[in-house]
Amino acid sequence: MPMQATRKRAAHILLAGIATCMVSTASLADQQAIEQRRTSAALMLGERIFQDTSLSADGKVSCASCHQPERAFSDGRRVAIGIRQLSGTRNTPSLATLGRSPSPAYFWDGRRPSLETAVMDPFVNSVEMGLPNRELLLSRLKNNPSYQPMFEAAFSSQGRMFGLAQVAQALSTYIRSIDREESAYERYAAGKDKNALSAQAQRGLAIFESKGRCAECHLTKGTPPALTDHGFHRTGIGMSSVERDLPRLTMEVMQHSLTGEALGDRIATHEDEAQLGRFNVTQKVEDIGMFRTPSLRGVSRTAPYMHDGSVATLPEALEMEVYYRGLTSGRPLGLTAEEKTDLLEFLRQL
Repeated sequence: MPMQATRKRAAHILLAGIATCMVSTASLADQQAIEQRRTSAALMLGERIFQDTSLSADGKVSCASCHQPERAFSDGRRVAIGIRQLSGTRNTPSLATLGRSPSPAYFWDGRRPSLETAVMDPFVNSVEMGLPNRELLLSRLKNNPSYQPMFEAAFSSQGRMFGLAQVAQALSTYIRSIDREESAYERYAAGKDKNALSAQAQRGLAIFESKGRCAECHLTKGTPPALTDHGFHRTGIGMSSVERDLPRLTMEVMQHSLTGEALGDRIATHEDEAQLGRFNVTQKVEDIGMFRTPSLRGVSRTAPYMHDGSVATLPEALEMEVYYRGLTSGRPLGLTAEEKTDLLEFLRQL
């Protein structure tokens, strides 16, 4: 083949390759833009569902009733209050960290393995939103004409766009988006602003990671720091009220052997069994009184504290934790009043 013809053919191949690459790049960009629009639509749908009181049995309670933005998506109550002012048995956990440090287990006892499964339970919990079944939830959504275009925008590419899976996906997308603004501590830890923490808060951080032993469970590693080990621990909170009745309670839990939403409903209506913690899920003796380590992100806004809301203020919670750390180590931590004050200042920056 003559050299000129060879060069011409090579040029055609090169141009064809460039054209293909440009089409592929444009196609990828278009696909990414479409995916971003769908994610945005799912987020808006999830927020609408999150705030919709019509999805509860009495038309007065929504997810946002217990997960309030100004309280780091907790509610300021000892235990959650649901339909008809019914009380649950556990303190409402904050949602403020879920978009930044996903958890491998949800609820205080870790009974749900994913956010998508966890978000659906409150709708059918008898003392939370109180619907008799999930089908009624879906029916109420379908019978509200304003939801139809929102589901179409978010899920039209999935074939079935109006099912329980899509409800769970929309809610999870919204929850993972909330409270994404960096805290003073996160800016400091990332090296973005070394002046984000005052000198007092920096002293508190040093105590948190060393003498106070706080970071053993509330990890400061990672970007951003998770401030939890996602594990389960026993602090003794609430056990004094049930320890004499443990044989009967543990036997009843094992006899019922409930899972999922049925387990959540029983825990919300049986305060004594709720104090057994992780045991309700695993039915292992070593898990009696074990509860999930909450993240401390936004902790100054989430009072009261502990799984049963029995500790009213942050200073009281700190004293409780200092006492617990001393017990587990076999000797008191010996923190001075000044060191505790420094620790509190650090906690307020999380």
